[in-house]
Amino acid sequence: MNTIKDLYNIIDTRLINWMANNGIKLLRWSIALIFIWFGGLKFFPGASPAEQLAGSSIEILTFGLVSASIGLPVLAAWEVIIGVGMLLPKYMRFTILLLYVQMLGTFSPIVIMPDVVFSTFPVVLTMEGQYILKNLIVISAALVIGATVRGGNLRATPN
Repeated sequence: MNTIKDLYNIIDTRLINWMANNGIKLLRWSIALIFIWFGGLKFFPGASPAEQLAGSSIEILTFGLVSASIGLPVLAAWEVIIGVGMLLPKYMRFTILLLYVQMLGTFSPIVIMPDVVFSTFPVVLTMEGQYILKNLIVISAALVIGATVRGGNLRATPN
């Protein structure tokens, strides 16, 4: 170890190996935290900033057959189950399926309530629209996590 470049390479290699060894697990834990927290808030009226949007979406999507007062606790439980599922790799396929079904509902306001999602269609998002659009990251994260259900993982070195 006689140069700065050698030291850099050693540190860089260790960091990249650490990321490869821990990245998927931390991604699962992060998604779990988000779903347990955000889902848990929906159990308490007035606690979730998404309560009105989610409740209205449920009522519209079910043609008024399911009220927000019934649909929100079901959604809350669904989201908490997704969060817990992210902590249990054995059930990852089912958890990701639940996540993608939930995401269909999450993105539905773009179609059924565009006036709530956009302040200037189709460019300027409202806060609700931003809340929805950030879920593209969750969908992508689920794709990455899903790629590991058969034992795959990240590698720090190329093929």
